[in-house]
Amino acid sequence: MFKKIGPGVFIAAAFVGPGTLTVCTVAGVKFGFALLWTLLISTIATIVLQEMSGRVGMVSQTGLVEAVRSSIQIKWIRTLLVFLVLMGILLGNAAYEAGNIGGAVLGISGIINNETVTTWSPWLVGVIAFALLWFGNYRFLERVFVVLVALMGLCFIITAIITKPNLLDWLSGAFTFSSPEGSIWTILGLVGTTVVPYNLFLHASLVSEKWSSKSNHKAMRWDTIISIGLGGLVSMAIITAAAATPLNEVNGVMDMAIGLEPLLGSWARLVMALGLLAAGITSAITAPLAASYVAQSCFGWEKNTKGKKFRMVWMLVLATGVVFLSIGVEPVWVIQIAQVANAALLPLMAILLLWTVNQKQIMAEHKNSRFQNVFGFLIVGFALFLGIKSFLDVFSLI
Repeated sequence: MFKKIGPGVFIAAAFVGPGTLTVCTVAGVKFGFALLWTLLISTIATIVLQEMSGRVGMVSQTGLVEAVRSSIQIKWIRTLLVFLVLMGILLGNAAYEAGNIGGAVLGISGIINNETVTTWSPWLVGVIAFALLWFGNYRFLERVFVVLVALMGLCFIITAIITKPNLLDWLSGAFTFSSPEGSIWTILGLVGTTVVPYNLFLHASLVSEKWSSKSNHKAMRWDTIISIGLGGLVSMAIITAAAATPLNEVNGVMDMAIGLEPLLGSWARLVMALGLLAAGITSAITAPLAASYVAQSCFGWEKNTKGKKFRMVWMLVLATGVVFLSIGVEPVWVIQIAQVANAALLPLMAILLLWTVNQKQIMAEHKNSRFQNVFGFLIVGFALFLGIKSFLDVFSLI
């Protein structure tokens, strides 16, 4: 079973990035364990949706966009949806990339502890990501991600355990639905940073590369459950550790390291820095990769990760992140806005996925069961509820 772990690790690495570290830290510092339930539901929702996406890739042996195109007969609707997906993924990932690289830079500065590190670190991270994407094939990147995700997971889970959280309070936060005053945007951020729309497209493409037979459905499902489950556990560990810190305000993720010094001593900064570096590098690779896969599907390019057009897209997204960070553009607010936008776009993307995975001409006997559809529509309903509630909150109607 563990030998077949692969595409799910990419997805876990993609959503446990610097943005997740930031919003989870804010959630823990401001609201303690009260919002753990949001991550629990978001992780389950991610597993359900990513399994559907992976199933589409495994059965159709194409990307999700290609499957959608073949399932919609009305040309103008098909063209509009493809355009919206393409623009949303390309622009969104370009915005995220600055934050991904910025997170890795914070990790490097935490290890080296030198003010001049921010001048050259974005280019160093960019070169590392470029080399991994240019020279690495799927199998190589898979192994790199397994190591980095394991490192990231150990850093944050060990940190959370050392804080010795009250188990009853922790369980209450995980299984009691509550929204403390002023928490709606943090809840949206937690959902948006976990259930990431572009990961649906990335997963379908990666699964179609790894598995060419429908008989691998069980392996794909276990890969999804184990990898994404671990990612959700890491996110919950970040909230757990942040809740134990004596901070009243968060100006950056590394603030949590300062707050943990009484518990971890001189190791606090290094543990946080290593986790942040791993999260930044993995996300800095997956965001450009996802953009290339989506563009490949939208334009019908040949399936070739070494092709010029495929490489051109990920190089553009990567370069955008490096340049923005190098000229001093602050990525934190961009990340937070993108996370809320992700939560707002989630219902549309989930409905699109549900439509595709129920098309018998594409999925045959692997189309959704009634039970799976119930889960899918519950996720759509939850996302719609949060979006409407946040909209009403803005206009002070609730």
